[in-house]
Amino acid sequence: MKDKITCYSDGEGRFMNWSQDLRGRFLEPALRPLAHLGLRANHVTLLSLVAGIAFCPALLMGYPLTALVLLAAHVILDGLDGPLARHRKEAGSRGSFTDTMADQTVVTLSTLALIHGGWVNAWAGGLYVFLYAIVVGFALVRNAMAAPYSWLFRPRFLVYGWIGVELFLWPGTLDTVLWISVALLAIKTATGFCTIRRRL
Repeated sequence: MKDKITCYSDGEGRFMNWSQDLRGRFLEPALRPLAHLGLRANHVTLLSLVAGIAFCPALLMGYPLTALVLLAAHVILDGLDGPLARHRKEAGSRGSFTDTMADQTVVTLSTLALIHGGWVNAWAGGLYVFLYAIVVGFALVRNAMAAPYSWLFRPRFLVYGWIGVELFLWPGTLDTVLWISVALLAIKTATGFCTIRRRL
């Protein structure tokens, strides 16, 4: 088994390392006081998770702007935990796995809130959540088998960004974004299944 098992494709892993190093250098003035206060990457991941989950009641209670701010906070904090872990020299598979599960929780709950509120078709949202979870799981398994995906399509940021378009600019278009995402995730699910099955 590899030393570090992640849910990233081969190319994504290299890009993540590069981007986290870049963010680490850029955010160094903020990371030092956070680390001095004893804040760890897992604390940031937890805050990111709470902000992402809070999006759901805010949206369903009729506060769409507040909901979008909370979702933006989730995304920003999600980009901070990795650089903080590296700054504290605590980066590892456990943190990466925790971050992945937090991300998947927000993907699932935010989509369910959109379905419940009537902004998203239940089939489009349900298949999106289902296939997204399978692809992430398959990525973890493939990396453990030393057969990572060459590339992955992760539409969560596209979907998160399009929520604002759906709510304020162009209602009825988020389903189209989800169906396109579902089609691409289905391809990665099929190729992931075939690769894992061949290696068993």
